Amino acid sequence: MTWFDDLAERLRAQGMPADHVEATLADLTAHLEEAGGTDPEAEFGPAREFARELAPTGGREPETPDAHVETWRWTADTYVDEELLNRFGAEGWEVERVDALGRFVSHRDLERPQRWEYRRELVTRGREGLDERLAPDGWEACGNWLVYAWFKRPVAASLGPDAELSEPPEAPARGRFFSGRFYLLVAFVLVALVLAAVTAALDGSDSGTGLGFAGGAVVGALVPLAALWGRQVRRSRR
Repeated sequence: MTWFDDLAERLRAQGMPADHVEATLADLTAHLEEAGGTDPEAEFGPAREFARELAPTGGREPETPDAHVETWRWTADTYVDEELLNRFGAEGWEVERVDALGRFVSHRDLERPQRWEYRRELVTRGREGLDERLAPDGWEACGNWLVYAWFKRPVAASLGPDAELSEPPEAPARGRFFSGRFYLLVAFVLVALVLAAVTAALDGSDSGTGLGFAGGAVVGALVPLAALWGRQVRRSRR
């Protein structure tokens, strides 16, 4: 049995619908290919532990599904995630957590949907005191991913009964939301890497020097990416 077969079996045993299992495996396979890896266990860890992170029950025994609650997993890049969180929060979606793939695991009460609002914080230097500092204003941690932490609070805390939605819109039909700036960044990096490789291939020096040049060219190509990432971090601090 392969790692993916083992994971699929464990996810189904923990209550994840078959179509969600297939979508999850497809996402994991794509992620592994993009990362250039061949060993899923080295990338994601043991299937048993990873299944606990991905399973809708969080590793607990599956409970009877609640017909009055709908669930939805989605992801977005850091250029638009906070904006979308608040847009979907206004439609009644409450984020439970961020899963191992960086997706927002959300649910909505179909009978009495409530509005939610969100904020994102940068935690590159740890989050000592962050939860305690935001708690007095009603903010509650709802997920972490890389250098970011997300917090939520019910709009009912300020609006009261008016925060309840009478007719919430249907759940979005897709689960990926990437901005134009994100695709531009990806294209820029790919072009930089291709130019670095071509330049190295055309270099007329000996093989040893060529390899050194290629390495330097690739590193040089990644410098602008680091600068753009640093700019994004500074934006997040404000």
